[in-house]
Amino acid sequence: MPAYPHTMRIGYFGGTFDPPHRGHLALARLAADTFALDRVLFAPTGRQPLKEDAPHAEFADRLAMIRLLCSADPRFEASDIDLPHADGSPNYTIDTLEQIRAQEPAAELFSLVGADSFLALPRWHEPERLLAVAEWIVVSRPDYDLSDLRALALTPEQRTRVHFLTTLDDDTSATEIRVRLRFGVTQADRLTPEVLLYIARMHLYHAS
Repeated sequence: MPAYPHTMRIGYFGGTFDPPHRGHLALARLAADTFALDRVLFAPTGRQPLKEDAPHAEFADRLAMIRLLCSADPRFEASDIDLPHADGSPNYTIDTLEQIRAQEPAAELFSLVGADSFLALPRWHEPERLLAVAEWIVVSRPDYDLSDLRALALTPEQRTRVHFLTTLDDDTSATEIRVRLRFGVTQADRLTPEVLLYIARMHLYHAS
C-alpha cells in the first residue's frame, strides 16, 4: 500500500506566561493527546491587548522559562513569534495565527485557550477572522460555564471549529503564584523544578 503523507497538526498556545506553570503544561498535554497534535507552540505574548498592566517579568525571561517548561514533552516548542513590537503596539492573535498559517500552509492549525479567555472572544481583535483561520480548543476553567455560548453568537459553521475539553479542572493562577513567590512561599507544587530554579536565580517576582 502507498504511504499517504501525514498532515501536520499544530497547536498555538499563546499567553502571558508570567510565570509558566504546571497548569499550562497539563492543558497543552491534554490538548495534544486528545487532538493528536504533532507540535504545540508555546508563545509568550509581548503585549496583551486586553491587559492594561505590563507583565511582571521581561519577555526574555518569560521565553526562557517557556523553553524550560517545554523540555517536558518533545511535542512542545518555545516560540518567539509574539515578541514585543518595536513600536510598543499590542500583539494580536489573528496576526500570529496568520503568520503561522503562512509558514505552514498545509498544516491543520489549532488555537489553545482557556474558557475564561474564549468567552471574552467578542472583545478580541477581529474575532470572525480568528474562527476562520484556525480551529479552537477550549479548555474548561472553574467558574466558567461553556454549556451556553449564545452570547458569542457563533454561526453553525463557526461552532464546528470550536472543540471543548472539559476533563481538566485546574484553577492554577499565575497571579496567585506571583503573590506567594513575593513573600517567599514555595511553589514546588505549581512550578516545575527548572522554572522554579530559574526564578530563584534571576530573582523574579521576589519582594524588593
